[in-house]
Amino acid sequence: MDASKIISAITEHEFHDQYKTLHWTGSLKEYLNMVIERPAIARTAFQRVYDMIADYGFETYNEYKKELYHWKFFDDPFDNGRDAVFGLDIHLNKLVNVFKAGAQKYGPEKRVILLHGPVGSAKSTIARLLKKGLQAYSRTDAGSLYTYSWIGLGDVLSMEEVMPCPMHEEPLHLVPTERRNAVLEILNKNRDRAEAVHIEGDLCPACRYVYNKLMEQYNGDWEKVVNKHIQVRRMILSEQDRIGIGTFQPKDEKNQDSTELTGDINYRKIAQYGSDSDPRAFNFDGEFNVANRGIIEFVEVLKLDVAFLYDLLTASQEHKIKPKKFAQTDIDEVIIGHTNEPEYRKLQSNEFMEALRDRTVKIDVPYITRLNREVEIYRKDFNAKTVPHIHIAPHTLEMASMWSILTRLEEPKKANLTIMQKLKLYNGKSIPGFTEDNVKELRKETTREGMDGISPRYIQDKISNALVVDKGNGCLNPFIILNEMESGLKTHSLIKDEETRKRYRELLALVKMEYEDIVKHEVQRAISADESAIDKLCGNYIDNVKAFTQKEKVKNPYTGEAEEPDERLMRSIEEKIDIPDSRKDDFRREIMNYIGALALDGRAFDFRTNERLHKALELKLFEDQKDTIKLTSLVSNVVDKEAQAKIDVVKNRLIKNYGYCEICATDALGFVASVFARGDVVKKDKK
Repeated sequence: MDASKIISAITEHEFHDQYKTLHWTGSLKEYLNMVIERPAIARTAFQRVYDMIADYGFETYNEYKKELYHWKFFDDPFDNGRDAVFGLDIHLNKLVNVFKAGAQKYGPEKRVILLHGPVGSAKSTIARLLKKGLQAYSRTDAGSLYTYSWIGLGDVLSMEEVMPCPMHEEPLHLVPTERRNAVLEILNKNRDRAEAVHIEGDLCPACRYVYNKLMEQYNGDWEKVVNKHIQVRRMILSEQDRIGIGTFQPKDEKNQDSTELTGDINYRKIAQYGSDSDPRAFNFDGEFNVANRGIIEFVEVLKLDVAFLYDLLTASQEHKIKPKKFAQTDIDEVIIGHTNEPEYRKLQSNEFMEALRDRTVKIDVPYITRLNREVEIYRKDFNAKTVPHIHIAPHTLEMASMWSILTRLEEPKKANLTIMQKLKLYNGKSIPGFTEDNVKELRKETTREGMDGISPRYIQDKISNALVVDKGNGCLNPFIILNEMESGLKTHSLIKDEETRKRYRELLALVKMEYEDIVKHEVQRAISADESAIDKLCGNYIDNVKAFTQKEKVKNPYTGEAEEPDERLMRSIEEKIDIPDSRKDDFRREIMNYIGALALDGRAFDFRTNERLHKALELKLFEDQKDTIKLTSLVSNVVDKEAQAKIDVVKNRLIKNYGYCEICATDALGFVASVFARGDVVKKDKK
């Protein structure tokens, strides 16, 4: 390998052609021809943001009898999912609808979009995605936009030869105000409302000054002015280069003033131009200026001093800003801010800020309350690629997610429903006695669900700490992470009272019990995973059920004699799935009717298609094999070779079928063995 290969990797894929495309320059006439052919290049900022999101498409799915939209843009398709947002489809769809309404000029384009929610709920991630997406979108043909520079000014106006428009304005602003209706009539002929071109706003002070001087120079010959002195160019939005994307965040009040938003005087140029009111001696480099044509993000917007918030009023409603010593200047940008609950409550209680409240569209961004969506957050950061040196045991991220979601849920008001069952219902699991309508009711009866609880950041911090400490010697299991999260509760800065801390610990105990059931079930399935043994047991059970329902006898495979159906065998299987003695006849008839219906369709019966029977057979086989494997010998120091061989078979099944490694498979077997050992002790004590 040498450096030439690296250089060729950079320059391949038509790098030079792409550069030429992205840095296109031409005349205003050429640009007008492009607008005629493709009016979308002259879109407003809201239209551009909505089209960007829509271009990535969406999927629909049903949840609780309601059709939901999943916008693929929020999967972060341009950065391999690094900033993907999970589990907030309802709220993101509300945000997209705001952009859509703003794009169609229904009102939201005159509002500040306020993302509101608890800490760590992805508010800043959503804002970052929009900014990052606009950067990528502006480099595509679909997202192309243009601005202009003044050229050939040196001799004519005794200033720099070239002056790019300091606010990256739309070239159509060069059309004189009094001629715009005539121009738009030509541009929009035979176009529907959605495709119509609009010219909103006037030239910025610097461009207006140059334009007026040139019009004087050429005696009002507009065509000469634009032909000789205007060069239209492709514009690439970039937060780093401060083109079309701005970010503003609160600092110490003494070190921050409104010029950071609207620009300031360039004192070095006053000597050149003779006055601080000459627009050429002004830096139009405030965040509002640089964000023109794109988006401006206000970080923790309600922490800003009131003086800054006043700037938002005209910026949102009138699309104008007021630079020092200049007239109001037009802007075209999406204004998006984010804030947490305490700051928002202050806004609500401050009667002096009614004007801002009235100009705000609030989008709630709560914590996720669906388990499998929460798991995706941590799986993105902690997986075999990002953590190759430590194995993350099955259910580790799931148990961490389960606890975080339990802290966010409100206790169910229904007496027959536990908070763990509520979590499972929200995650799409079916629970006897509850329908989709019941789940919708559960959602509606809550007031603050998802607005309180443990932040994903806390979970990420604790997983990171557990990986660094590595108490599992190369494997991170659920108990390690649950213990890590519990120990962190003592010093958690966002838990304000001991009652909340106590509740969170109780929920951790619930999660540990849930994990105990899961790992027991997986070990049971691994022990009873002998397909031939299950097939044999199933065949024996069906033969006896058939004989029972048809009042026949069963042939004993060993003696060859006809015997009564084996009631003990049938009940030992049925009891595993809680079929009471009073219901056994009905259950057996259901099984035979099911087999008969399959036979009429020409299909053979397979117990795997009947979940309840499959589970019963597995549990029965586990009970039969548990003692022969001598699982409880794992908690003693003496394990004979025969028992060890059987245990190794089970361990290999856990590794192959369930994603365990050698370490966590051994731990899981040891844990389940200790559970059974405790159970045996309890049974002896009762005797």
